[in-house]
Amino acid sequence: MIRLDPHNTSSLPASPAAPPTVPAWALTDAGAPSDADAAYRAGAALASLDTLARAQPAWAGAWRQRLALNCAAASMRLAGRAEDEAALRDAWYLRPPGADPGPAGAILGAWRLFSAQPPGGTPDRLEKIAYQLGLHWDATALAALCAQIEKLARSSQPAPFAAAAIAAHTVAMRPDAELFAWWLADLVLAQGLGWPRPLPLLMAQVFGPAFRADAGSGKRIRPGEKGFERAVCVALAQAAADACRLAAELSRRAEKLLTVAPKLRAKGAGDVIFLLLSEDAVPGTLTTKNLSRFAARRLFERLQQLDAVRELSGRSSFRLFGL
Repeated sequence: MIRLDPHNTSSLPASPAAPPTVPAWALTDAGAPSDADAAYRAGAALASLDTLARAQPAWAGAWRQRLALNCAAASMRLAGRAEDEAALRDAWYLRPPGADPGPAGAILGAWRLFSAQPPGGTPDRLEKIAYQLGLHWDATALAALCAQIEKLARSSQPAPFAAAAIAAHTVAMRPDAELFAWWLADLVLAQGLGWPRPLPLLMAQVFGPAFRADAGSGKRIRPGEKGFERAVCVALAQAAADACRLAAELSRRAEKLLTVAPKLRAKGAGDVIFLLLSEDAVPGTLTTKNLSRFAARRLFERLQQLDAVRELSGRSSFRLFGL
């Protein structure tokens, strides 16, 4: 978690520089013409993203959680569920404190946890994540999976290929565990790149052009199938570009929020700004030790007037706010 002082908005650090962009030549709608070219493009795109993955700008928490939401929404389709981003937000942010978010919310929770912890894989951690994703694995199988992750970490394989390898290995072990395979792929990618915390990237690309077997075909390339490694490289280039664009957008909005912070007179304004920078969304009914529900409503209205936050739900009640 980013350590900021929620009671002193002047201490909140701005982004040290404009977020990087992925070079246009690394992206292509039709895919790369060869495996080597796909790998080269993925490397260039991930090099652009690397700075962001290691940085701690004020809005990094919101950025990571928005990426987690994107992957969770794609996970719903893979899991055969109907929830979209709006439904996932409601399941997570509008539940009573400590309440079960339900199956869809649990999957979102797995991606949120993914982006908030170092990229380590222990049997206990994997068991918890597998359960959140709706799977039950025995301890022996999870230990074998951890051994494979460690083996890949020691190998000389480029990170995108190691990510593809763990996804294929997982699906070979359990064909019904593709969702878990994508979670592990991003974990191994982060390990291979030496990132302090992983980024949820690949799951959001699973139904995109990179994994289509043929142009116009409805068939999707699954882990371990022909052309899978190349598809992962193409998908990573697009995922890195999407993550950089999102970072640029949130950076601008965070700058606006921090600019208007001195104008806010509410005693608990620092708490709200901290949460807006750290979370994908903040309920309009938020209460803290320094802020009543009525005061929070007034504060969010003021922030909207200043064009410093967006209302994300489109509702007039049970509203959610974010960058």
